[in-house]
Amino acid sequence: MSARVTLRRARPDVPRTRRAAVLATAFVALLAPALSACGGDGTASAGGATLKWASSYFPAHWDPVVGGSGAQFRELSMVYASLTRTDEKGDAVPDLARSWEYNAKGDTITFHLRPGLKFSDGEPVDARAVRAAVERAKKQKNSALFGDLTSIRSVDARGLDAVVHLTQVDYQIPQLLGERVLQIASPKAAKDPAKLDRAPVGAGPFVVRQLVPGTKAVLKKNPAYWDAKNIHIDDVELTSAPDASTVVSGLQTGVYNFADIEPSQADAAKKAGLDVFVQPGFNASNISLNVNKAPFKDDRVVDAVRHAVDRKEFVDKLTFGYGSATDQPFPKGYVAYDPESEDAYPYDPAESRKLLARAGYRPGALKLDLVIPAEDPAAEIVRSQLAKVGIKVTIKIDKNWATPFFAKDLAFSLYSTTGRDSALQTLTAHFGPDGPLNLSSPYEPDGFEAAVAKVRRTPLDAPDYPTVLRAATRAGLKSRALVFTFSSPNLTAKSTSVSSLPKNPAHIDWTGVTVNGG
Repeated sequence: MSARVTLRRARPDVPRTRRAAVLATAFVALLAPALSACGGDGTASAGGATLKWASSYFPAHWDPVVGGSGAQFRELSMVYASLTRTDEKGDAVPDLARSWEYNAKGDTITFHLRPGLKFSDGEPVDARAVRAAVERAKKQKNSALFGDLTSIRSVDARGLDAVVHLTQVDYQIPQLLGERVLQIASPKAAKDPAKLDRAPVGAGPFVVRQLVPGTKAVLKKNPAYWDAKNIHIDDVELTSAPDASTVVSGLQTGVYNFADIEPSQADAAKKAGLDVFVQPGFNASNISLNVNKAPFKDDRVVDAVRHAVDRKEFVDKLTFGYGSATDQPFPKGYVAYDPESEDAYPYDPAESRKLLARAGYRPGALKLDLVIPAEDPAAEIVRSQLAKVGIKVTIKIDKNWATPFFAKDLAFSLYSTTGRDSALQTLTAHFGPDGPLNLSSPYEPDGFEAAVAKVRRTPLDAPDYPTVLRAATRAGLKSRALVFTFSSPNLTAKSTSVSSLPKNPAHIDWTGVTVNGG
């Protein structure tokens, strides 16, 4: 699959136990001896610039092939570098690759790697490492990335030149092979994927010194990183936030100096004198329908659900002024957002009731099970809104939700995504016949395949690229399988000792960031 399950702020679901704020401090303090028992001191070096990051989406896996391209890629990118990364405009720029070019036909792209680079285990960063990373992502049994790399046929390794042969003309590859989809691990370390998952080895800006799975990671600056001169953080203490309610107090007391937060916490963080950083991104939430199953085989029922959704309620109740309504897998203003498709199915409960009557359902006769992995206020909003048009919804929590969702066995569910650096990948993930986020696979809307092919054939810098891309969005939105609801940015709170971060869409970029006070 190309994305992990994400609810609310597009984060992997992590069950939590509510605790008092003081326990957060004690919890972190007690970790030091636990880490020491694992070998090494388990703490940041004295006197250095230390980032203390409390994360509510601490990686479940440190093998990037298994971790996939969900929200946790931000943490993994501290350890692993990629061929490309994105700038503040969302464009692909050099990372491990200093440059690249396509052949005249557009079905082969050659990435030229920077000379002299090494992974943290001393292995060379060369084209063989790129080939190994692609092959592992496509073939490893537990890979979460195989569906993202269908355009790649093979990779030739020619010293520092990785020649990527494609199955079709596809100018999306520089966007695709960035931090989300192809974080590159040492081929030597990756020969034992299970060990790599516990002891990550990359060529990114930091090196893992100690790792307590699911709890804490201690990292130090990687002096061999290609852009080490612009990394001003010496050490990182990455901690799984024990409870969202303790994060702001932890920032106030200095247990943390950086944390991702929920929109509901932003006001408290500001009042506490913390900086709230609004990170632009591609987050979008949706109601997923399976049109291969009753009652959604009936177009009238699908349209009834569409007209029953009041997006403003989601925004008002869930985003605390930071989100916006969207009926597309992109926020408004993004290059792929299609204004022509906006508000195609406006909120109209009267029309919804008429459609249900035409489909043969009396008020209260249609009953649906909404299956989700954990409690989610968005589900309560869905239940309430559908009840107003005569649909009775029962919310069912299944901790093993991911298995039936990605097997396309569910009829009715919710999903939120962090999007992708390649807008086309976002579209195919949602609307394509093999899309991991398309609950109705192998269904796809008419005309979508042709629209996608045209986007692939259009260079990213072509004058008509935005028009071609929006046409593909328009074709995808003819799908009956998804009802998009709202978009919310990623929010972080930090102490004033941490300098401003680059506003790269959906990414956390530590280039140039400083931490004062050690």
